[in-house]
Order: sequence, then C-alpha cells, then structure tokens
Amino acid sequence: MIRTPLRPLARILDARQKGQNPDAIERENVRIRHEQMRDAARIRAEGRLLVLAGLFLLGFMAIGARMGALSASEPSEPRAQGAGASIIAQRADIVDRKGRMLATNMDTFSLYAHPQQMIDAPAAIDGLLKIFPDLKRERLEKDFLGKRKFVWVKKKLSPEQKQAVHDLGEPGLLFGPREMRLYPNGALAAHVLGGAQFGKEGVHAAEVLGVAGVEKVFDEALRDPANGGRPLQVSLDLTVQAASEEVLWGGMKLLNAKGASSVLMDVRTGEVISIVSLPDFDPNNRPRPPVEGAPDDSPLFNRAVQGVYELGSVFKIFTVAQALDLGLVNAATPINTSTPIKIGGFTIKEFKNKDYGTISVSDVLVKSSNRGTGRLALQIGAKRQKAFLDALGFFDPTPFEIFEARAGKPLLPKRWGDLSTVTISYGHGLSSSPLHLAAGYAAIANGGYAVRPTILKQPGPVLGPRVMSPAAAEQARAMLRKVVTEGTASFGEVPGYHVGGKTGSADKPKPRGGYYTDRLISTFASIFPAHDPAYVLVVTFDEPVETSGEKPRRTAGWTAVPVAAEMIGRIAPLLGLRPDVTPGQLPGITLTGN
Repeated sequence: MIRTPLRPLARILDARQKGQNPDAIERENVRIRHEQMRDAARIRAEGRLLVLAGLFLLGFMAIGARMGALSASEPSEPRAQGAGASIIAQRADIVDRKGRMLATNMDTFSLYAHPQQMIDAPAAIDGLLKIFPDLKRERLEKDFLGKRKFVWVKKKLSPEQKQAVHDLGEPGLLFGPREMRLYPNGALAAHVLGGAQFGKEGVHAAEVLGVAGVEKVFDEALRDPANGGRPLQVSLDLTVQAASEEVLWGGMKLLNAKGASSVLMDVRTGEVISIVSLPDFDPNNRPRPPVEGAPDDSPLFNRAVQGVYELGSVFKIFTVAQALDLGLVNAATPINTSTPIKIGGFTIKEFKNKDYGTISVSDVLVKSSNRGTGRLALQIGAKRQKAFLDALGFFDPTPFEIFEARAGKPLLPKRWGDLSTVTISYGHGLSSSPLHLAAGYAAIANGGYAVRPTILKQPGPVLGPRVMSPAAAEQARAMLRKVVTEGTASFGEVPGYHVGGKTGSADKPKPRGGYYTDRLISTFASIFPAHDPAYVLVVTFDEPVETSGEKPRRTAGWTAVPVAAEMIGRIAPLLGLRPDVTPGQLPGITLTGN
C-alpha cells in the first residue's frame, strides 16, 4: 500500500509562494485519508454481514428441513436398541402334510395416540371404551390427559374396529400398518402350533416371535429371509386332526373327564398325523400362563407330551414282547398266576383280587394279569428290562419338535430293584407321556424297529435301530389283537379294520403321596390294521367316569376303548385305509373266485 504524505513538500512550497496556509493542505489530506479508511471498513463490515447472513440462512434451512421430516414421520417411544437394528416383520406360513394352511400372516393396523394433538381427549376416551370394552378408563385418562406425547392403544385392530376408531374423527388417534399371525382354524392343533406374539415394535412394523409349539422351535427358520418365505410343512393331517379333536371332545364330556389326549402316529416314519390335548385354547388369543394351581389345570398344558403319568397295564406288552424276544417263553408257555408274588414286604395282587390260575403267556396279556407279567419280568431281570425300555425311548424326553416336549421327561425309580422290575412290568413305578407310549407301540407294530416321533413330514420310512426280532413283534401283535377280540378291550373292535391294543388303568397319585381310590388315568394303546399295522393310536383320559350302569365305571375298557374305536372308525377312511369287509350272501347269487 502506498501512503500519501499529509504535508507533501511540493505543495507546501507552492502554498508559501502564493501566500496560502500550508496547514490547510495537511487538514485536507487527513480528511481524505479518514474517508478512505471509513469506506474500507464499511466494505469489510458489509462483507462479513453478508457471509454471516448466508450462514444463518443455511442453518435455518437445515433446521427447517429436519423439522419438516420429523413432522411427516410417525413417532415412536424411545427404546434401547442397537444402532441400525431393523425389524424383520415377515414370517413363513405353516401348512399340513397336504399343503393346507395352519398358520399365516394377515395385514392389520395398530392404534396409537398423540395426546398433545388431541382436540377432545375426554370424548376420545369415551369413544374408545365403547369400541374396546377391555380398555381401562383410568389408564386412558392418565395417558391422554397427562404429559405423554405418544401412547400405544391397541397392537391389533380388526377392520371393523379400525373403521369405528376412524369415525371418531379424532386427529390425535393414528394407525400404523403391521402384520399379525393368524391361525385360520382357531383352536385346531393349538398345542402343536403354540402361538406367537409381537417382539420388537415400531409404528410401521413389528416382528412376530413364536412363544410355544413349532412356532418357537422353528422361530429362526420361519423368520429367515434366506428361506424365501418357503412354508414349514408339518406331518399333521388337518382333516384327521379335526375328526380326532371332535371325537375326543365328545368322549371327554360324556365321561366327565378332567382332560384327555390322543396321539396318532405312522409306525414306519414316526410322523405324528394327529395329536390332541384337551382342554385346548385359541392361539389367536393365547391365554397367559397360570401363576398358581397345578400345571395341568391350564389349557396351555399339553397332556400328550408334558403329561407324565403311570399308564398302567398298557406296559405289559413290552414285558411280554421282551420275554418272547429273549426266547424265555412262547405264546403258549404256561404261567402260574395263582401263587402270590412277595417282594420287599409287598404282595403283588390282581385287579379285584382275581385268580386266573395257570394260563398261557398269551392269556397273561388278554386277561391283564399283574402276577403273570411280574413273573416274566423277574425272568428278564432289572438290567435287561432297563436296557429294553431305554432302547424304546422311555428314559429321555421325546425328540419331538415342539417346545413343550422337552418337559416330558419320564420319571424313573431311584432304585431299580426287583420290586421296581415287577411293578414297571405292569405300568407302575415308571411315569411317561402318551407320546412315549405311542413310540413304544410303533416299534412292535413295524416289526421291531425303534422310531423317532416327529412333527415334520418325512419323504419315506425312517426306521431306527432294531429293538426286537420280527418274530417277537409278530407274536406280540397277535396277542394285542386277541386282547380286542377276547379280552379287556372288546369295545375296541371296529368293523373292517382289525384293531389290536391293550388297556391300562392306573390309580392317580396324590400330590403329597399315596394314590386316590376313585381317580384313574385310563389309556388304550392300539394298532390298526392289526394284520399289517400302519398306525398307532393312544387315547388317554384323566379322571373319567362312565355312569350308564348301576355303578360308576372308570377303567379303560369302559372309557378310553369305546372312544378310541369311534375315533378309528372316523379317521381310518380319511387315512385312505380300505375296510376289510367280507361280502354277505345274497339270495340267488353265488360268489366265485378268479
């Protein structure tokens, strides 16, 4: 910068020659310099104000854009979650063995509120209480009239409910889209499906998590996007399940039973075609778990897999089959049932103190002799008996793919001596579930192979290790058939289907020890068709009583057997089994062979 001197020498000399005041030149230069400095300062200030104004404008534009975005977005309550966590709302369907729908998803809406945006909160509360009688006025008043800015009102709405809320005309009540789990068949197969509930939630979506049954066991697979929404196919047959539930429900009411269960299993694949536990529930509105009382008082309790009971004489076939397999006896071997069996200070008695005398092994099963079975068990011995029952799956929870199955662990005696060996031979001293029993009978029905119960459809036979010889299994099946034609299960005959099976009636234990004298667990374990078994059916009733006679009757022959026969008659045609019917003789017609 070139500075102009305030008293330039040339001008000063010139001023003196002309008689002018040289100080005036200096004052004029000072004024000009001050004006230049002022103009430069003003320009700098204007530039700074312009830059600052631009920055403020950009800032206000950013804030305005953010406020606009927030006002257009749906609010949500603050929640602790990982950064970038997303809600996976999709869930695959569940279908039966023929592809029919058991569980699917339905688009619905949730209802939430912005109390601060409400025009007439008291009127909105009155309207909501009319639409949703289960809501509490005190809670709504606290939420709507307080300081909250966001309130969940309902997580699921029906179309009718949504329209009714919309008609209230309250701008502070808003709807959010979401998917909910739908079970279109209601309570059908409820204990298998289990149910689902909402997990992580937002106003735009909510993840659906399985809470019980196959929904919980296969939760990750059902929610995995990598599976492309491929449905989970289970082994159940929807029509067979419906028929089984209908017959069992009617039997339970007719027999005044506390509860009932049934298991239908394919003997070569282990597939469970039908499994019922009553009372049941609607998985669309799954009840809360009980906080008091006995577990089996709740409809959530699955009696078929969680119900661990002493099942009584249905166990006798295992003792007989093992004795046959070991070559200790054959079907005609005589067994003395008159002489008492005394072990450890206890005397083994027959039902109602009957005396069957000396009878064959086959008749031991037909007449259901405790002493006969006990003598066979003593010949087998505790070690071999334990190994055989273990091979049949009676020592561990069944590897069944529903969440509750892991709780169905059999109860074994702490000391397995001669007394336990005898009592277990006729179904006392060892408690197991009806599903365990079905798997055991399947091994007899399929020729001697252990099977693994499964709820998943299988591509073909899935046989486990051999647990008995084909000959022993065949003889055991013939004896089971004889129990129906000549023994305690005579009401179990179904024309055309040749049912075989064994009854079991066990006194129900008291919570604090001992047994009730008037409460039974009655069971009928059956195979059909007996000459070439395809299925095992186990029917169990908790505290049944049949009252058509002069005295109440509770044993399985009067309770479980007739219901099982009715069930087989209903479901056998649905399973594609042709009845074996002998043609009658028609007048004037002579039947000839090919």
